[in-house]
Amino acid sequence: MNYRHAFHAGNFADVFKHALLVQLARTLQRKEKGFLYLDTHAGRGSYDLAAAARGDTLVRKPEWPDGIGRLWEKPDLPAALTDYVALVRDFDRDNGNATGEPRFYPGSPRLVQRLARLQDRLALCEKQPGECAALRAEFALAHRATVQEIDGYVALRAMLPPPERRALVLIDPPFESQDEFAQIAAALREGLRRLPGGMFAVWYPLTERARVDDFFAELLALKLPPTLALELAIAGEGSGLKMRGCGLVVVNPPWQFDREVEKFLPALAELLAQAPGADATMQWLVPE
Repeated sequence: MNYRHAFHAGNFADVFKHALLVQLARTLQRKEKGFLYLDTHAGRGSYDLAAAARGDTLVRKPEWPDGIGRLWEKPDLPAALTDYVALVRDFDRDNGNATGEPRFYPGSPRLVQRLARLQDRLALCEKQPGECAALRAEFALAHRATVQEIDGYVALRAMLPPPERRALVLIDPPFESQDEFAQIAAALREGLRRLPGGMFAVWYPLTERARVDDFFAELLALKLPPTLALELAIAGEGSGLKMRGCGLVVVNPPWQFDREVEKFLPALAELLAQAPGADATMQWLVPE
């Protein structure tokens, strides 16, 4: 799989990932003490949806209408989804969009930055030179945010444990390598060795169930602390879609986070469904 994120910005996978990320950051802010947000594969930070739809050389069908577009004008959303959409709307407006549909979409770094307090800190890693240059420009004037052109898996060794002793680590790779799942498992092992109480969120695509089940087996072999796996499928396994959904593994999730997610995840699956068999699931890989 080659997941070039600029082409997919604002799609169903972003909505799923970012709605959950916002809630994770909110829970860390229930305590006054600051935390480090470490993004191992930060991308360029924000995305112009109109430019993304054009692709490299050919016009592409935009993906955001079946993602953020389905929530944009939707009334009576669950509170967590309302929170997420409001953050995206504010970012879009602050970047100069005055039209009725979304144009500028915040990546994970920009979403967390909009939530960050004075005592919170961002460390953003991106190893692709062009993407990192765009990320540096995006955060050139940002306070308490650093950008480094570095392999995100290496960054876990370099940046943990942080002085704050509290961290939210997002591992969101492009899945360009055949051994990406193995790299993630190794990175988690190292990250937890350095910061056992850290909160780690790992995004993954739903392409082949067997690959995900093997990944879960690798994780269980690490003897993890409490770990929750959340998945969103926009279609059933027989749909023919190359990526029919995605998931987020959360290591050391906040207390009662599963109950908070239950309030909006089924609604999200209904809103984003593209074919029969769409659903949302949640399971404890390692119970609390």
